[in-house]
Amino acid sequence: MAMAAQRRLTSIDVSDPHLYQDDTWRPLFERLRRDDPVHYCEASPFGPYWSVTRYDDIFAIELDHENFSSSSELGGIQVADQPKGQERTSFIRMDPPGHTAQRRTVAPIVAPSNLANFEALIRERTCDVLDALPRNETFDWAERVSTDLTNMMLATLFDFPWEDRMKLSWWSDVAIANVDSPDAVVRSEDERYDEMLKMGEYFRKLWNVRADAPPTFDLVSMLAHSPATRDLQAREFIGTIGLLIVGGNDTTRNSMSGGLMALVENPEQFELVRARRDLIPNLVSETIRYQTPVLHMRRTARNDVELAGRRIARGDKVVMWYISGNRDESKIDRADEFIIDRPKPRQHLAFGAGVHRCVGDRLAEQQIRILWEEVLNRDLRFEIVSPPQRLYSNFIRGIRTLPVRIVR
Repeated sequence: MAMAAQRRLTSIDVSDPHLYQDDTWRPLFERLRRDDPVHYCEASPFGPYWSVTRYDDIFAIELDHENFSSSSELGGIQVADQPKGQERTSFIRMDPPGHTAQRRTVAPIVAPSNLANFEALIRERTCDVLDALPRNETFDWAERVSTDLTNMMLATLFDFPWEDRMKLSWWSDVAIANVDSPDAVVRSEDERYDEMLKMGEYFRKLWNVRADAPPTFDLVSMLAHSPATRDLQAREFIGTIGLLIVGGNDTTRNSMSGGLMALVENPEQFELVRARRDLIPNLVSETIRYQTPVLHMRRTARNDVELAGRRIARGDKVVMWYISGNRDESKIDRADEFIIDRPKPRQHLAFGAGVHRCVGDRLAEQQIRILWEEVLNRDLRFEIVSPPQRLYSNFIRGIRTLPVRIVR
């Protein structure tokens, strides 16, 4: 313990969004994993917090709801607290048993038994999107492919008016925006809240119509008819709809963009999957690990607790850095490399773990799998024309633009 204490680093703040916008986060997390894997940052723009950076420690927190809470009342799931009076509770910001009942309401729509019903529709849309892309001309993959495909899937899940489906991408961008970014879609928390209220008003109209009709198999109807969710109060209603929009959007669209980048930057891996189509499921999992679209989740300590030899006090913020856990060499061999035929490719933290594991993980994998199947069916070859524009965020590892060209 004495030697470990000597090796602890002075306070390092990995909550700076510039680290992820500039893609310069790797060295700091490598130091933390090696020298101080449960690290206390004494001062940051978000107050003091613990950084948990190794795979096994993150996994342990995910399973320990007695000591580590997701509750909105205690602070929620991000290193940044929600503004007072504007908290938007949802089941991701709840602990069992309240979390369990609400999650169970929406889970059937993404259950394995229902994914087969989506297969043909996702494939048809993917084919249409790929066939419409220009050849030998620069276009934005993030917009034309990643955003468009996930937006259409979201509209299907909600049975959302098709002509208005771009509102879903807009509300997702509003929900995750860092208001301090110069190019943020909203520039203050009040502006964000106003936009979320507009979202709530739109969905409330859909909700009321479906609540008065027989149940149907879409998220709005399922929520409106379930005893666990039919009486949601205003802010919880907004929080729940916002959660489903962001959860159904950002993991998938940013993995679609991150996957293309990884394959172009590692051409031997692209050639490997061309030669071995059976590796496409591995490619999907490795892409999600390598991209890690959700950078962190936060918990709040319910009790005084010890983790990896560090004493965490009741009420402390504890931040699980998935982006670091997914690069933990003690758990994942050659973790900084993109390797599509690695053993145990689904061994990653990008979807979380335990009861809070992403409810739509299998649907996200399905959409990404079909995308690469159809790219390979067309033998498309790409070049990245200019560097991507990344999102200014410490929560979502987002790719806003990705200029590419199909060269064959």
